[in-house]
Order: sequence, then structure tokens, then C-alpha cells
Amino acid sequence: MDKKESKQESSHIAGRVYDVSDYKRDDTLSSGLAATHEQVSDVYNAGGVASVNRNEKDNEAKKEGTE
Repeated sequence: MDKKESKQESSHIAGRVYDVSDYKRDDTLSSGLAATHEQVSDVYNAGGVASVNRNEKDNEAKKEGTE
């Protein structure tokens, strides 16, 4: 693959966005997009990053209190 083909391939990959079918595909890009989508969705549904961090700290405090 020459430099021009490599650049075109990179542009093609960079233009890809998540699609529901990515969960069923086996290529690295699709599985990465599916995993990232799931992580973002989990954080969004938990109420944002601050909420997730607060919940993790609360869970750690509970664990420390039971030991």
C-alpha cells in the first residue's frame, strides 16, 4: 500500500460512525466503536462522569467499611 492509498484508507476509517450492526461485526474498528458506544451510553445513563465517579467512591467507601 502506497502513501496515497494509506491516506485514503485512514480518511475512510476516520469517517466511520457507530452503527447498531457494529455489535455483530468482527473487525477491530466495529468492535471498538461498539465498546465506546456502550461506555458512553453507560456514563450518560448514570448521570454523567461526575455521578459515575461519585458512585465509585461511595462503593469503595462501603467496601472499606465492611472489611
